[in-house]
Amino acid sequence: MKILVSALEHSANIHLKSLKKELSSDVEFIGIFDSALGDSLVDLRSLAIMGFVDAIKKLPYFFKLSDKMVALAKDADKVLLIDSSGFNLPLAKKIKKKYPNKEIIYYILPQAWAWKKKRIPVLERTIDQLASILPFEKEYYSKHAPITYVGHPLLDIIVHFKEELCPKIKHVVFMPGSRKSEIKKLMPIFKEVAKNLPLEATIIIPKHFSKEDINELYGNLSGFKIAHETYETLYEADFAFICSGTATLEAALIGIPFVLCYIAKPLDYFIASKLVKLSHIGLSNIMFRKFNERDLHPEFIQENVTVDNLLQAYEQYDRSSFLKDSKSLRAYLQHGSSKTVAKLLENNSNTEGKNEN
Repeated sequence: MKILVSALEHSANIHLKSLKKELSSDVEFIGIFDSALGDSLVDLRSLAIMGFVDAIKKLPYFFKLSDKMVALAKDADKVLLIDSSGFNLPLAKKIKKKYPNKEIIYYILPQAWAWKKKRIPVLERTIDQLASILPFEKEYYSKHAPITYVGHPLLDIIVHFKEELCPKIKHVVFMPGSRKSEIKKLMPIFKEVAKNLPLEATIIIPKHFSKEDINELYGNLSGFKIAHETYETLYEADFAFICSGTATLEAALIGIPFVLCYIAKPLDYFIASKLVKLSHIGLSNIMFRKFNERDLHPEFIQENVTVDNLLQAYEQYDRSSFLKDSKSLRAYLQHGSSKTVAKLLENNSNTEGKNEN
């Protein structure tokens, strides 16, 4: 079976690798994905964008790439789209228009519940299988929408969870993000926080950063141990300060108490604040509030990301309550998603997309 895959983000490819393990050996990927999984149409590094302004500059490139994907769809049995709604939803429309009988599965859906709810009817008309990774997502769609909660992909790859916490905090982890603009804004603050905490401090740096990147972005790291393995490092630590993103949900599931911090470019933050109508930016807080009336962890955004605020949050943290809440969040998500999505892809695999011109 040949599957046209569109997985532009690094995180999407982590979950695609888990999914690949659950698929039959005769499944072949074509399209856009990590080169470790096959012959990708492009190098994923060429797709990296930072913020709305950068995205606008690269629009012509992405239009051409979308046309190439539509051409590839002719020979695919099915289409699998993962996250990246700005690229994948227009791509789905093009494929469905040219090949109306081609089955399209969307895994890790656009967060239409958070912004652009008008996208929901479009998704229902265009996508044949909506594979949701959020238990509450289905309530935003119509009663007859082809949407299934498949579990959460992080529970496929996180294997160690904290069952208890050390009585005293001895080891603190700092995660200033993976985008250069995020790191440059957070590192001066994180360094000051570390100086005020007489504890072992570790900073997690993405593996792909060169020595030049590290020197430019992080500066003097003499007060820190350097780590690259996120899950292992978070599991072994006692507390964390983390830039908003997937890492915050990973930390919540692992069970390490943490504070979310985020400083965006002013223009990006202004645009996002007008488009997204949410009281929180941390996905674990958004999910946790679906079955509780309180936050799972503190959040600090923009000018509120200060040394004093972070230290105060640290001093006032109820770690025992957090660990209990972390376990309830894992129970809410139930299980991983790879096995369920593999079944969606392989069902009726011999009858889809064979007779289209």
